[in-house]
Amino acid sequence: MSESATRAECCVVACAEAWRGDGEILASPMGTVPTIGARLAKLTFSPDLLLTDGEALLIGDVPAVGSRSQVTEGWLPYRRHLAMVAGGRRHVMMGASQLDAYGNQNISCVGDWAKPRRQLLGVRGAPVNTLNNPTSYWVPRHSPRVFVERVDMVSGVGYDRATAAEPVTTRFHEIRRVITDLAVLDFATPDRSLRLCSVHPGVTVDQVREATGFPLTVPEEPEEVPHTRMPSAEELRLIREVLDPKGLRDREVRA
Repeated sequence: MSESATRAECCVVACAEAWRGDGEILASPMGTVPTIGARLAKLTFSPDLLLTDGEALLIGDVPAVGSRSQVTEGWLPYRRHLAMVAGGRRHVMMGASQLDAYGNQNISCVGDWAKPRRQLLGVRGAPVNTLNNPTSYWVPRHSPRVFVERVDMVSGVGYDRATAAEPVTTRFHEIRRVITDLAVLDFATPDRSLRLCSVHPGVTVDQVREATGFPLTVPEEPEEVPHTRMPSAEELRLIREVLDPKGLRDREVRA
């Protein structure tokens, strides 16, 4: 691990990169690190991103996490947010209690559907998110409990299920990437299964494999897997002094 940046700050940059080149769309991050990442992208390489206050307003400034916006750009109540979701002008970064090799996500329950062992958030907006918008995932604890061979319930739709129900479900279906506390992954394989793109500094390929409950696509030579990009000096300043001066990122990612 670089002395100049923490694992959490590396994860912030990896999340920010998910919105690179998106243009004028709504960034919808879920979680502290993705929220900092979206705001970092807005302040650097994706200035056209739209941000919300997490409630009902489009904001025109980029406040620190946990601080109130001082500039209101527009009114975005729930009904208008849903219309934007259906129109695809949004890139959401959701969480996942379970995620399989094809990107099927579960945030609803653990165990048999008829009698689950644990009730979670519920399906919520995951189906429409995955079928209408670019979707990415943030997993702050990469483990076999999250990365499972088969999810207990499908909340967000993965590539295999979308393909089986085509053509209507594949028209706008795009799971862009998965960022965890260990690595960055995507689905750029012939069968659209999960692939290891990069490991964060201080993490090995074997660590990622051991923390994943199914075989990952990785280069034949582990040394061919690059390290995730570290933040520049200016990005570090923005993270530490502007976007997260209270260090909330370190509560979500501990290396």
